[in-house]
Amino acid sequence: MKIGIYPGSFDPVTLGHLDIIIRASRLVDKLIIGVLQNRSKKPVFSTEERVELIERVIASTPELGDNIEVISFDGLLVDFAKKIGATIIVRGLRAITDFEYELQIAQTNHKLYPKVDTVFFTTSVEYSYLSSSTVREVAGFGGDISQFIPESIVHSVYDKFRSIRSD
Repeated sequence: MKIGIYPGSFDPVTLGHLDIIIRASRLVDKLIIGVLQNRSKKPVFSTEERVELIERVIASTPELGDNIEVISFDGLLVDFAKKIGATIIVRGLRAITDFEYELQIAQTNHKLYPKVDTVFFTTSVEYSYLSSSTVREVAGFGGDISQFIPESIVHSVYDKFRSIRSD
């Protein structure tokens, strides 16, 4: 069985992420969405919230099959890959500037765990500008994020930012 991991913070998951999830899920028998618990970042959404949002998006996306699982992890990606038996890491590239950084990480991961290879997906043109930080910025000012994230989570993201503003 060919297992792939699509790792990230997903704070929150965007339409660009969803595009990669759909495309990557067609290449592997099982795709694990690895939600990183990154100690160096202060995410808006808790790890549990991010997992739940992604699960909701997957459940509401008809073109996705049942070969996707969402799991949070901490530590090195290659250790997580070994633990779940993954041999493919999926990464998205928005711009040439992403490639240099991602290539370094891919080579490091392969050096640490030679059984794993990284597969790069170039972003679809309509999402080339999009990032979770863009969504957070727009949502933080009460702007319209409905064109950036899946419809199934729009209200949850707005609710989260309303609760942050009222604190």
